Amino acid sequence: MRKRLRRIALTLVAALLLAPAASSLARAAEAPLPTQLPGRNALLMGADWYPEQWPEVRWETDLKLMAAAHFTVVRIAEFAWSTMEPVEGRYDFAWLDRAIRLSEKHGLAVVLSTPTATPPAWLTEKYPDTLRVEPNGQRVTHGNRAHGSPTSPRYLEHCRRIAEVLAKRYGRDPAVVGWQFDNEYGYGQMSHDDGTRKQFQDWLQARYKTLASLNEHWTTAYWSQTYSSWTQVPIPVAGHNPGLMMEWKRFVTHAWAAYQQNQVDVLRANVEPRQFVTGNFMGIGFDAFDHYEVTKPLSFVSWDAYVGTGHLDPVAMGMSHDAMRGLKRQNFWVIETQPGAVNWQSVNNFLDKGEIRAMAWHAVGHGADEVSYWQWRSALSGQEQYHGSLIGPDGTPVPLFDEIAQTAKEFALAQAAFRDTSPRSQVALLHDYESRWAIDWQKHHSRFNAVATSRAYYSALRRRLQSMDVVSPYAPLDSYELVVAPGLNLTPEPLAQHLLGFVKNGGHLVLGPRAGMKDEYNALLPQRQPGFLGPALGGRVEQYYALEKSVPVSGALGSGEVSLWAEQLKASAPDAEVLMRFGPSNGWLDGQPAVITRPHGKGRITYIGGVLDEKLVGAAAEWMVDKSGLTPAFGPVPDGIHVTPRQGGGKQVFVLINFKPESQRVSLPRPMKSLLDGKDTSVVDLARYGVAVLLDSKAN
Repeated sequence: MRKRLRRIALTLVAALLLAPAASSLARAAEAPLPTQLPGRNALLMGADWYPEQWPEVRWETDLKLMAAAHFTVVRIAEFAWSTMEPVEGRYDFAWLDRAIRLSEKHGLAVVLSTPTATPPAWLTEKYPDTLRVEPNGQRVTHGNRAHGSPTSPRYLEHCRRIAEVLAKRYGRDPAVVGWQFDNEYGYGQMSHDDGTRKQFQDWLQARYKTLASLNEHWTTAYWSQTYSSWTQVPIPVAGHNPGLMMEWKRFVTHAWAAYQQNQVDVLRANVEPRQFVTGNFMGIGFDAFDHYEVTKPLSFVSWDAYVGTGHLDPVAMGMSHDAMRGLKRQNFWVIETQPGAVNWQSVNNFLDKGEIRAMAWHAVGHGADEVSYWQWRSALSGQEQYHGSLIGPDGTPVPLFDEIAQTAKEFALAQAAFRDTSPRSQVALLHDYESRWAIDWQKHHSRFNAVATSRAYYSALRRRLQSMDVVSPYAPLDSYELVVAPGLNLTPEPLAQHLLGFVKNGGHLVLGPRAGMKDEYNALLPQRQPGFLGPALGGRVEQYYALEKSVPVSGALGSGEVSLWAEQLKASAPDAEVLMRFGPSNGWLDGQPAVITRPHGKGRITYIGGVLDEKLVGAAAEWMVDKSGLTPAFGPVPDGIHVTPRQGGGKQVFVLINFKPESQRVSLPRPMKSLLDGKDTSVVDLARYGVAVLLDSKAN
């Protein structure tokens, strides 16, 4: 009998060690399962909290402060692997259980992170093959983050194991609403060890089947690069064959997607469907891999929105928000953002008073359903001691705390109106990682910047229409009237046909410089630009020129200059209209077409053959908007007023922010309800960084 009782006791102890508290499981069975998916319980605010870095006696004080500040989400455990598994195979989750229960007690939904961005010292010491190898052949040392190798089979095994243990333990915990994988993966480079090179070669063999095919597509006869064995193919470290470089980046995308999937699989197998899975990415400026591919298996996209040096640029930040929303064409989370200042820039200035609140609402307007601040409290040591926080090292709130708490309170007031809403646009900017890579590797002009060229059109069009999508060129385009594609360098025939389908059905496609030059192998097309789109355009690029100095241009859009890059166009179809011509310059461009347009099917295709100055980009945007019959979502507003609309569920909500130093008055197109003070109004007065959130009851 005693032995039987002892077995029962041991079983109960094991159950307590390997599962969440029984009371929590009982509540999960009885109560409706919560959800924090975007668009459902918007708007949320939270912080990134590291209980393992602080004495447990402090935890409740932290969580009380969060609750008092109207926070609704806490993200934990992303760097806690050595605390979870201090020795290989020996787990300690008692502290994490208590942290989750305390969070639940104070009404905070928990996002758990897998800790795989920071492997523990016992792992990297015992298994040095889990560490990344730099391009120079040196293996990285332990102690930073992202030092694990995403292509190391042993590292993948350990990552999978810790993710699975976490998933089995917390996959039914009622306080845990979702999971974030790793941390900013791709932040570290790929490993350049022999095993990674072999994986790359095997991946190429599976893709090309034969060396003859690879040699043909890469034109390896050039410079005697022809390969007679798969083992000869190198990892490109600097400039190399364009085909090899493109395939390496695709392999990098494949490797990070596999690294992520390694954990997705065990989470999906062990957690409740209500628990989301996401990853934190780094905006449009980060292009280590193709984000469209990597984000496919995620519930939604999260990203880390930081200003760094300077102040919030609503255009640059807005384009990143819209690009992150465009990865899956749905709302997103800002799972990390800047609490005043960062520590990693040359000048780590502090954001102005009021700017932090404006930054949060700016994100919401562009489709964020949650905003979290990194970090809650300054660590006493570690590499980020000077980074901004909400709580100082002494444990008391810093001056910006009240501003963030005010914003969180406003989120709570307005969240019912935002539920089931998202930005909806009639115009899209096409953003393609592969075309960016191709241009960056062969700029032909040191100052040519594909993102900057795109941002100029984004800025001009968004100013006029107040809503813009940034999506993959392969995305469905039927919902748009106007699609703008600057720098779509890789335009293989299937993509060209996809774009032509949009035009034939009534859309207006505008191509920018360097479009339609290459195929999917990063090889030049045998046709002149814009390649497969040329017949529909009724014209082509005769020659491109990197410019030493700006070239004058004039015509139907006005007059101005083209800088950095110009393309001599030729209109061949009788109904192709020349909108702009180059003025005197190098002789070749003199009097030649710079912009041509032509009707095609029910729509129109336009080609802009150069980097236009700001005034001409604005004129071109005005012409596109008029030609497509588009109108702004809100109506005219004073310069410096940033308007973002969200629609859905029979509602339309506008976020207005004043980015001018002086106060401004905005007359509304019709009376609306101000959600932050509950008043009906026809006019709003906004000080610098002032915010108005308006519910339009007349929405369709």
